[in-house]
Amino acid sequence: MNTASTVPPVIVGVDGSACSVEALSFAARVARALDAPLEAITTWTYPLLLDPFDPSLDRLPKKYAERAAREAIKAAFQGAPPERFSHRVIPGPPREVLIELSDKASMLVLGSHGRGGLAGLILGSVSASCAAHARCPVLVVHEGDAAATDTATSRHLVDAVPPHE
Repeated sequence: MNTASTVPPVIVGVDGSACSVEALSFAARVARALDAPLEAITTWTYPLLLDPFDPSLDRLPKKYAERAAREAIKAAFQGAPPERFSHRVIPGPPREVLIELSDKASMLVLGSHGRGGLAGLILGSVSASCAAHARCPVLVVHEGDAAATDTATSRHLVDAVPPHE
């Protein structure tokens, strides 16, 4: 059996949307079943219409991402994240960041759709890209999936997802 130190983390994309909160909650059960660490990733970029060289806007998108992530983590875990949980806020487009991180993950867990202005009109574009290009198994959680799944189901995930050797 793998020890906790050798099992790569379960990585979950968190953008503050209701779907990402459900994905985070579900990913915690997957990580527990795999005896893997859980790592939430939030990304940020400057919006297309902002001047990134305007000093008054310095770190505004990053601050928004940090706040959205804190609120999502609080909602998913009712203020008490599990052991071996970590969170990072990383600059860059979500699909590129998550696909890059998939190299060192047991599984990538994403909500079926997230936040976004014009980008949000393409329903699930990040989850679809990650499902197509990630280098680890990808689990896409649809709104309502996490609430409908009991702990017996998460115990069976150990059989469905082979651990890294």
